[in-house]
Amino acid sequence: MVITGLAVSLVSCGKPEKKRYEAQFTGVFDTVTQIVAYSESKEKFTNQSQYIYDMLKEYHQLYDIYNDYPGINNLKTVNDNAGIKPVKVDKKIIDLLLFAKKWYKETDGKLNIALGAVLKIWHNHREAGIEDEAGATLPDIEELREANKHVDIDKVIIDEENSTVFLEDPKMSLDVGGVGKGYATEQVCLKAKENGFDSGLISVGGNVRAIGSKGTEEDFWNVGVQNPDKESNEKILRITYLKDMSLVSSGIYERYYIVDGKQYHHIIDPDTLFPADNYSQVTILCKDSGVADAVAKAAFILPFDRALEYINALQDIEAMWVFKDGSIKYSSGFEKYMKK
Repeated sequence: MVITGLAVSLVSCGKPEKKRYEAQFTGVFDTVTQIVAYSESKEKFTNQSQYIYDMLKEYHQLYDIYNDYPGINNLKTVNDNAGIKPVKVDKKIIDLLLFAKKWYKETDGKLNIALGAVLKIWHNHREAGIEDEAGATLPDIEELREANKHVDIDKVIIDEENSTVFLEDPKMSLDVGGVGKGYATEQVCLKAKENGFDSGLISVGGNVRAIGSKGTEEDFWNVGVQNPDKESNEKILRITYLKDMSLVSSGIYERYYIVDGKQYHHIIDPDTLFPADNYSQVTILCKDSGVADAVAKAAFILPFDRALEYINALQDIEAMWVFKDGSIKYSSGFEKYMKK
């Protein structure tokens, strides 16, 4: 973990001087985590950052579907026991799965953590295509359709009393990549706030969560919406003002591969079983980072008229869409959060 202190300080009447500190680390949710905060001392900030890292690491290991960890029953353990037996798991897994089931209904199935059988096929083709671009291939549609017979989220059986999860279908697998990082980010931020972290900005990949204000009661955090066009000299499209809010962007520019000159990204439409192709990026603004992750799937997959109607019907949730041609459209209340 790299921690730096910057020569920016704030003094409030009768309160200790606060300085701005930054920390950065990797190793959780396969991305870079950055923390910015105003704190009375480097020691206090270091302790808070370590607390945040430790919690994120715990969530990462629990929600991992690729790796085993000593003494931990995680989602890989659940998948490995599909059709065999229920697996006793940590409450953090139970809570995530219940949250995801709720938002499966709220997004009309656009967020489906039981889509793992389909996503695994795309993952394997993507990994092979990245390794050997000249030999990159697309999944066969019949293979995808066969896998899609094993994505019924109602067959994810959650026993809250005994804290177990059982996949009734032996060919089913869970994949929480569409919501796990945002949900974990939100839970960690809530715990950090209880632990005295009252003025900070935490970015876990594309999930940015503002806690409190920027060092003083009046100041908002300035958070940029990045440009999905990596070739552009304009790296930031818009600047938003945030306080106790989340900004989450989903786009085509991170996990993708190229087949015959065309880019295929990781956000799969559960209806077509192929990557959604309406936008370059969708950015969601709302209080809860987990909700933002969930809503982003519907906003990214639905055609614009339906996506706009969906977002505008939700309370205190806003969206910004970046189209393939670079044009931008907003939900009804997004622009009020923008820096003029």
